[in-house]
Amino acid sequence: MIITTNRAFKDWPEIFNNDATLTSAILDRLLHHAETILIEGSSYRMKDRLDE
Repeated sequence: MIITTNRAFKDWPEIFNNDATLTSAILDRLLHHAETILIEGSSYRMKDRLDE
């Protein structure tokens, strides 16, 4: 399973109605034995707009 997001984990509570307990439980289950890859840099989709 691959899950992608453009939000940092610290911003997830606002997605779940500012419920820190629910957010913590979700992240605990998602990240258990998970491999997290952080990709930084410019957006590939915006590359054509940046050239203008």
